[in-house]
Amino acid sequence: MELLDSGAPFTAAMATSAGISARALKRLSASGQIRQILHGVYVAVGVRDTIDLRARAARLVLPDHCVVCDVCAAWLHGIDLLDFAELDVVPDLDVVAVAGHQAPERKGVFGGKRTLQADDIMVIDGLRVTTPIRTACDVARLRGRLRAIACLDAFRKEYGITIEELRAMLPRYVAQRGVIQLRELIPLSTDRADSQPESWVRLIIHDEQLPMPEPQVWTLLPDLGWVRTENAYAHLRIAVEYDGEEHHTSEEDREHDRKRRRALRAAGWIIIVIRKDDLGERARSWWLRELAAALQERAPQLKTKRIYSRGPDEPSYHRRPQRRR
Repeated sequence: MELLDSGAPFTAAMATSAGISARALKRLSASGQIRQILHGVYVAVGVRDTIDLRARAARLVLPDHCVVCDVCAAWLHGIDLLDFAELDVVPDLDVVAVAGHQAPERKGVFGGKRTLQADDIMVIDGLRVTTPIRTACDVARLRGRLRAIACLDAFRKEYGITIEELRAMLPRYVAQRGVIQLRELIPLSTDRADSQPESWVRLIIHDEQLPMPEPQVWTLLPDLGWVRTENAYAHLRIAVEYDGEEHHTSEEDREHDRKRRRALRAAGWIIIVIRKDDLGERARSWWLRELAAALQERAPQLKTKRIYSRGPDEPSYHRRPQRRR
């Protein structure tokens, strides 16, 4: 059947127009040839489930007052903020209703309500989506600190969003949830971070009340020429680098990094290398202590206050004690 072979999502009405009766549609579903990707929207069973596919499905059934937002909007803008669990199971589509309408209730859609201005909304392939700057601000105020800073960094780099433009958005969030976090993180964001983990590391260092490193630093070495370090203190020759699986899986990649780091250390650099398992609340303490010791050794005048918090990605982090009433 041409409708099934296309790989595109379709509704029951579209199936009828293509000559597939309601009984035939039930038979195709019962036999496992099609599945419902959203309530009332079908797709051939072999088509891979993605946010893009769900967005195309939503376009067929969501009314005009519904807008895709948050992490799903970020994905449609080319910013992947999905965590490891969501890579295996695609999350429900983040959708909000505007202009006083009822929040959408549909399988595969995580609905809600939100006050959006006209310039907060744009159209992508016929689907209403929050704009890049609105999406960046919404994720940065509503999600955990680490995902929030990664979102701001990524949108700033990809779309050239400035700190001034982000600050101009703050009046829209007066008295709304997460505005304090958004206001704090805007000046800590950068348009120079190359990856989410790089952003996480920078914020973890800041939240331990250590001096914040530069995202990308270029150094001229005698044998290698210009080499780049991430999260570095150039004047102290200290860097904290994250080895991710994506860019450090091949032997060629690992050998390149070994050669670069040997040259940096020979030039007097202290290179602290961390991996995914070192980002956890407990595991991060070892490299934070190492970094604090390196900073103290090379800049004794720095008065760093050592605080081992519950973790900047914990929802209760930085909350003030509440008075009992």
